[in-house]
Amino acid sequence: MGDNTFGEHNTPQPARKPTAVVVPLLGLIAVIVGLIVAWSNRDAGFGWFAYAPLSNASFSGNGVAMISQGTQIGLLVAIVGLLVLAFWAGLAIGRRR
Repeated sequence: MGDNTFGEHNTPQPARKPTAVVVPLLGLIAVIVGLIVAWSNRDAGFGWFAYAPLSNASFSGNGVAMISQGTQIGLLVAIVGLLVLAFWAGLAIGRRR
């Protein structure tokens, strides 16, 4: 006689937080941008070397790195993006249990 049927429950679905979509999306964007920056700056100059057999001074290059600073920054951004994705995945798995 009424609209209520026996045994039927209308439970509202919990609203998805915008962070549930935004955080992994930002992490993925950071990984992609970091890899693009690292790939575009992969050309590193090795600089110079010197041979001075008669002097007692030792030569060392400043900031000796086999990759350029742009590549290092790109890889750092990609690693931060991967850390954000790992944190989000762990949080999502922990909430399910």
